[in-house]
Amino acid sequence: MAVELEHKQCLIAGDGLLPVKMAQNAKDNGFEVICISLSHDNYKQLKKYCSKVYSFCPGEVAKIEQVLKDEGIKQLTFLGKVSKTVILKRPKFDARAVDFIKKAMRLNDDKVMLMIIDELEKIGVTILDQTLFIKNLMIPSGILGAVQPSPAQVEDVNYGYWLAKETGKLDIGQSVVIKDKMIMAVEAIEGTDACIRRGCKIAKKNARIIKVAKPSQDKRFDIPAIGLRTLKTMKRHNADLIAVEAGETIIVDQESVIKYANKNNIVIMAV
Repeated sequence: MAVELEHKQCLIAGDGLLPVKMAQNAKDNGFEVICISLSHDNYKQLKKYCSKVYSFCPGEVAKIEQVLKDEGIKQLTFLGKVSKTVILKRPKFDARAVDFIKKAMRLNDDKVMLMIIDELEKIGVTILDQTLFIKNLMIPSGILGAVQPSPAQVEDVNYGYWLAKETGKLDIGQSVVIKDKMIMAVEAIEGTDACIRRGCKIAKKNARIIKVAKPSQDKRFDIPAIGLRTLKTMKRHNADLIAVEAGETIIVDQESVIKYANKNNIVIMAV
C-alpha cells in the first residue's frame, strides 16, 4: 500500500551526505523538511534544504520528542550514521534515554531501533522507508565502473556474501572483509569503515569488502550504504574490491565514487 505523504516531513540526520540528499530531493519535490541533526559534519549543508534544523545529541531524547510534538510531525525518516558507540560514551544522556537503555533486553542495532520506533509511534509519528526520497541512489545489479573482477575476487565475493548474510541473521553487522577465502574481519559495533581498516591491517593488501542487507532488513533503518569515504578508506588500506547487494544498497554521490574507483583500480560490483 502506497504511503500518503504529509507536506511536512521530519528528518533525523546522522553523519554523511545521505541525509543531505534526502533533504534536497524532498525539497525539490515540494516537501517542507524539518531536521533534527545528531551530527555536526553536515549541519551547514542541511540548512540549505531544511526549513528548520535542530541540533541535539542522540541522548537528548526528551528534547527530541518535544520538538516532534511542537512541530506537529506525523512522518519521519532516519538517515545517516549514528554510531552505537555513543552508548558507551554516554554524552548528555537524559533521564528518558537512561530509562530507555535500562529497558532494553539487548542493545544490538535492530532491537534498539525497533524500540525507538515503538516509542515514536506512541506519540503519533510514523517512520518511513529510508529509501522513499532517494530511490535514485539504489544500486542495480552489475559491475559499476571500468575495473572488472578476477576469478579469485569473485570467489571471495561468493564466500563473503554468504558470510555477511549469516552474520546479518544474528544482527551483528552488514560487512565482512575477506582475502583468499579467509575471514579478515566481521563488522560489529565499530561500523563499516573501521571494520575495513581492521581487516585490511591483517590482510596487508588485496582485501575484499562485502556489504549486504540483513536477511530480514527493515527498510525504516540501517539500509546499507557506501560512499566516497568508504572507497578512500579502501584505497588507504590497499583493498581492491567492494561488493554490495543489488537493489538493497545506496551509493551516495555515485559519479564521484565510480570515478575514484576507476582511477584507483578498485572493483565495485552489485550482486
